[in-house]
Amino acid sequence: MKLKIGYQALIDRAMAEIETIPLERAQNFLSDPNVVFVDIRDVRELEREGLIPNAFHAPRGMLEFWVDPESPYFKSIFGESKRLILYCASAWRSALAVQTLQNMGVPYVCHLEGGFSAWKKANLPTLEKLSK
Repeated sequence: MKLKIGYQALIDRAMAEIETIPLERAQNFLSDPNVVFVDIRDVRELEREGLIPNAFHAPRGMLEFWVDPESPYFKSIFGESKRLILYCASAWRSALAVQTLQNMGVPYVCHLEGGFSAWKKANLPTLEKLSK
């Protein structure tokens, strides 16, 4: 089967349109009350790997519904006009998610360079794995 566009091309397009925050800069936002780190990984990934301190978990499959104030699934944290830094494991899903949120009109949204894997590799702060 030949696709019109593959996953890598989708990621490349998204990366050209979105803001990527380098790890060094992102860690400075950890204590900023106007910034929310949004972990879009599957809950099993959080249980296995942990997460960035104070990150809000919004599973990728629900993100558009949780962000839209017109949705019955809207989460108020997304209506607070804070800067959102999305991340996943390797920055692929977060790139696509940020592009989608930008297309929806969400302001102040970007993603973490290298994702949670790069964050952990750089020995930046993490919380213990979530318990089941």
